[in-house]
Amino acid sequence: MSKGEGRREPSLLVICGPTATGKTAVAAALAAEVGGEIVAADSRTIYRGMDIGTAKPPPHLRAAVPHHLLDVADPTEVFTVAQYQRLAVAAITDILRRGRLPLLVGGTGLYIRAVVDGLQIPRVPPDWAFRRQAEAEEQAAPGALYARLQQLDPLAAQRIHPHNLRRIIRALEVIAATGRPISEQQRARPGPWRVLVVGLWMPRPILYRRIDRRVDEQLAQGLVAEVEGLLARGVPPEAPAMQGLGYKEIVPYLQGRSSLAAAVAALKRNTRRFARRQESWFRRDPRIRWIDVGDAAPQAVAAAIRAMLAVNGTSARQGGCLERMHVVPAEAEE
Repeated sequence: MSKGEGRREPSLLVICGPTATGKTAVAAALAAEVGGEIVAADSRTIYRGMDIGTAKPPPHLRAAVPHHLLDVADPTEVFTVAQYQRLAVAAITDILRRGRLPLLVGGTGLYIRAVVDGLQIPRVPPDWAFRRQAEAEEQAAPGALYARLQQLDPLAAQRIHPHNLRRIIRALEVIAATGRPISEQQRARPGPWRVLVVGLWMPRPILYRRIDRRVDEQLAQGLVAEVEGLLARGVPPEAPAMQGLGYKEIVPYLQGRSSLAAAVAALKRNTRRFARRQESWFRRDPRIRWIDVGDAAPQAVAAAIRAMLAVNGTSARQGGCLERMHVVPAEAEE
């Protein structure tokens, strides 16, 4: 990208938003236009062999545009935010060194914050005994762990959804190990980049239709066989990777504890809930410039973002607005 007189274009572009809003296709279209490379910010696509259920970028997109931080961990591993932060910062630094534009793309808000804000991640290793005990406590008294977190670290409790048991337990684990609130230890040290953060949004009816359609497509692509293969490889159902959408719903079906219809209904329902939680998370960040993409084609959304890149007013001060697009719907494009 050429730089105009006195213009300071972003050196890092973030594309975020709820699941199924088209981030993958939009980012690929934009990266192809501007000479960019994509750094995935998704806590599920990091796992190898988990392609369909995570809606990982398809091979043709990965061949057309360089992608980073896909398939970097085995599903049996625990992959931490600190690990992600280190790899993502290294990838962004390398992309910039080669004179290209890094696009940080995904829906895992904590991953994005860890990179953009330079969160200082507590170096506390997993305590599996603590986690098992915490899970048992939660089963005996649902909501007890979140109530405890509200008492011990109110700020962290504000940032964590009451149903996000994994993050609640992690926060309590850090508090137990260090004697200090995790919110005190996650101090921000923003990176050296000029950042433009763009959020993709669409009305709920459109989003829900897209979610339902994607789930149906995943089933047709072989989601059940993918989950079955992971279990056959020895990936335990309780592994963190298997707790993601598309896997935790199919496992009961494969174990004979649910019908396929019930599993599919649960997956669609849980994905809608997840999308609402993602939107709530991102809405708290005033830096995000939101685009109402509706049913717009990825190329049209990419063009709108490229126009943002070309304007000198792309700082955090301009966030929080909702820009509506009047473009050709994806279905109408040839």
